[in-house]
Amino acid sequence: MFNNTFLTQISSLFPSVPSSLTSYWHGLWWDNHKRQAILIFVASAFLVSIPVFFQAPLVRVLPSLSLVLTFVWVYWGFKLRSQPETDLWGDILIGFSWSWLCGSIYWGWLRWYPAIHIPIEAIGLPFAIWGIRRGWGLIGNYFYLGSLIGTAITDLYFYIVGLVPYWQEIMTTDPNLVKPILQGAIAQVNTPWGISWAIVLANLLLAISLYGLQKKQLHHLAFAGAVLSTIATDGLFLVVAYFGIGA
Repeated sequence: MFNNTFLTQISSLFPSVPSSLTSYWHGLWWDNHKRQAILIFVASAFLVSIPVFFQAPLVRVLPSLSLVLTFVWVYWGFKLRSQPETDLWGDILIGFSWSWLCGSIYWGWLRWYPAIHIPIEAIGLPFAIWGIRRGWGLIGNYFYLGSLIGTAITDLYFYIVGLVPYWQEIMTTDPNLVKPILQGAIAQVNTPWGISWAIVLANLLLAISLYGLQKKQLHHLAFAGAVLSTIATDGLFLVVAYFGIGA
């Protein structure tokens, strides 16, 4: 009864959509595993963007608060994980807490030193590997691993294209005076060398994420979502930088 009503409502909202397609998406959503897969993938992609657009400005002003929030994420992660109906979300939140912790430490107190960015971001890697080998917290650990790989490839781009000096300069300059530095960085990206490597590394990220998607297990989807969203996040960050220059 409920399913038929749902289909009727969808059909009335989108009369141009064939009923077979509506039935397909309805079946996809109401299949519990498929629904979980979609939500885990979307959640992974969303969580990767939080440190870039929420934590980054917070940690520059209140690094101690950002660090304390790590314990909040861990608390809620274990709390959600203790309930069968929410254990998946607790799992991914625990994995996210590693990314948050590493970001708090680096961007709060060590952001002037690009060379140690990845070592700091990889603080949770031994724990993640330990969890993966024992089959514990697979969704969260694979999410953290995917996030770390995406970050490492982004850093690799900075080194190849020669953006590290701009990074260091921005970190030591008054925020109101960074516009000329951003202009120089954007000019470096807009060279044939910068564009070519952006395409190469974006395709590498895409290939890694597609590998995870083909596995179709929830933890692999969390991994794929984290890696794939790196492309979107980096692209959005570039757009923000362009608008910042034009402001």
